[in-house]
Amino acid sequence: MKSPRRVPAKQPTRAKRRGLLFDAADLPRIRANTKDPRFAEYWQTLLAADLAADTNFLKNELSLTNHTLHLLKAQKILDRTSLIYLVNRDPAQLALAKLAIRRMLDFPEWDSFMEGGRQILGFQRATEGTVALLLAIDYLGDALSAAEVAEIEQNVLAKGVPACYAPVYGMKFPDRVQGWGWNPRSEVDEFRHLDLKRWPLIINATNLKIIPTASLGIAACYFRGRVPEAEGWLELARSSAKAFSTMYGSDGAYDEGVSYWGYTTLYMALFAEVLWRTQGIDDRQLIDYSGTVRYALANTMPTIDDHRPLTDFQHIKGWSMPTVKPAFDIVNHGDSNGGVDVSAAAWVARTHGDRLAQWVARDIGEAKQLFGFIWYDPKAKASPPGRALLDCRLSNDIVVSRTGWKAEDTVLALRSGGPGNHEHADRSSVIFKAYGERLLHDPFRAAYVAKQPRWLLRQTEAHTAVLINGRGHQYHDGSEGTNASWAVARVIDYRTGAGWMTVTSDATDAYQLVNGQVTRVHRTLVFLKPDLVVFLDRVALRGGPATVQLRFQVFAEDLAGTLATSGGEFTIGRPHATLVGRVASTGGAAVRAGRLGLEEKDGIYPFAEVVSPEADEHEILTVCTARPAGEAHGNLRISRAAGQWRVSGRHGGLKVNVRITPAAGNAAPVVTV
Repeated sequence: MKSPRRVPAKQPTRAKRRGLLFDAADLPRIRANTKDPRFAEYWQTLLAADLAADTNFLKNELSLTNHTLHLLKAQKILDRTSLIYLVNRDPAQLALAKLAIRRMLDFPEWDSFMEGGRQILGFQRATEGTVALLLAIDYLGDALSAAEVAEIEQNVLAKGVPACYAPVYGMKFPDRVQGWGWNPRSEVDEFRHLDLKRWPLIINATNLKIIPTASLGIAACYFRGRVPEAEGWLELARSSAKAFSTMYGSDGAYDEGVSYWGYTTLYMALFAEVLWRTQGIDDRQLIDYSGTVRYALANTMPTIDDHRPLTDFQHIKGWSMPTVKPAFDIVNHGDSNGGVDVSAAAWVARTHGDRLAQWVARDIGEAKQLFGFIWYDPKAKASPPGRALLDCRLSNDIVVSRTGWKAEDTVLALRSGGPGNHEHADRSSVIFKAYGERLLHDPFRAAYVAKQPRWLLRQTEAHTAVLINGRGHQYHDGSEGTNASWAVARVIDYRTGAGWMTVTSDATDAYQLVNGQVTRVHRTLVFLKPDLVVFLDRVALRGGPATVQLRFQVFAEDLAGTLATSGGEFTIGRPHATLVGRVASTGGAAVRAGRLGLEEKDGIYPFAEVVSPEADEHEILTVCTARPAGEAHGNLRISRAAGQWRVSGRHGGLKVNVRITPAAGNAAPVVTV
């Protein structure tokens, strides 16, 4: 795409143009939000930033070929300082904002990717940078001269818009792509081994499609009526957003996990908001925004914060992987590494009058994006989630069942369903939280690069899942990035009642891709609320026996998790709760303690492993109970007669009488509670 012509000298004044995200009448509410209990702590962290260090970085340390880290840091400085200046008119913040702008404009190009060896492709830096610069024009207002505004606009038109346009066009017309590759002038040596040939197809189904889409659309709205090409940009951006909207389920579920949901939905909302405010075009119903907030809510899982430090691990040089504060813990399937941000929920509450979204924005999510200050309305009415949301089977076959949304409540999550970008090899894996503690764990902060040791955390063996002959189900080798595998699981039975939930996930197809002899891999869960989970794992093969291993992962990333085994039992300890697993099987399964094969510097990951010896058919029943630390677990009896499993007795306040009758073939078992 050729750079568009220069903006005509005569252009509408900013006073005559509606703001991209806010008007002058919104400023009192935005300023009040900085003192609202929901945002006050976050605001103070922004004010506490070291301006001298930032100034030194921008003047003396910034490299104009380091897009991944340095351009992003300059953008984040601009985001922060321009918003602070909007609120309090601090001249020191204005000076630093102008310096950040200057240094961003000094970059000769704004991203690390190229098309055909010539055109820069913008996926995150050129895209987010374009939006940040255009928003800064609004935030800084009359503090920018006409000449300064014109220079920003010309840089956006020359380095931002073409870089946003190229990937959006290439994903719409992949047959017209000459070839995507790495910018030879960009400092991305950690990633150059990744093969980008198929990225026009791969990225088309990921969050990295909507970021350039939204950024192109926002730029089109800004320049529409002043640059003739903007009409075409807007048409392409709206077409791309509509195509991408199908990545959300009919209920708003999103396949890349709740962290990437936040990033993606934020940019969907930004584009929709700017489009409506500046052009009067209403695409605010493009996805089920109320439903997608409920998806995020289903994936929240607050735990107790004992303020234990977690070891930092670098994703790439100079960039530590994020950690999730326990108060904002999540069901972290795949690469999800961050709490649910309030920004999208605040926008949905404002634009859709959604009381539950307002409750999420006010009471459950984490304030970590600056857009929350812009969108949050403390006067909007809020309603907490009702009982109907305690048990949730999402359209992508993620199942989450809970007793509530507080730290002491219980959450059981099953990862069934199909592949997706940023996934792990985790079909039919389980996360279980009770009494404020992660008791069955899914590790955080897996490596994004296959040659790094923590790539192991993406594999089946790092999850509370099933192995056959010590191997998990199909997964890719990382040569193209964190893209989707071919592994599919399906929920074949799901039922709920007062105080219970049962679900069966069939992951046979995923394991057959590795071992063609596999004919069945079923996991059935029976959840008696608040603190008893029964696992029935059924594995069958033809043409020869195999061993089966079930792993139950311990949360020890804060070095506070313990594991003990004795006979057919294992006990997982956390500071505030314990879990006891009792095992029975048709083939003499044994229990042992293990640990992932990582050096201590890369993390300590213990697990209990149930080992079923070689056989054609395996039935393994694991009964897991949880109690607050120091409290006794119930006396439960496990028996099997006439092909039926029975768990009976008492545990805590529960009278237990569960019967599970395996069905012939690949039908789900019959469960009676």
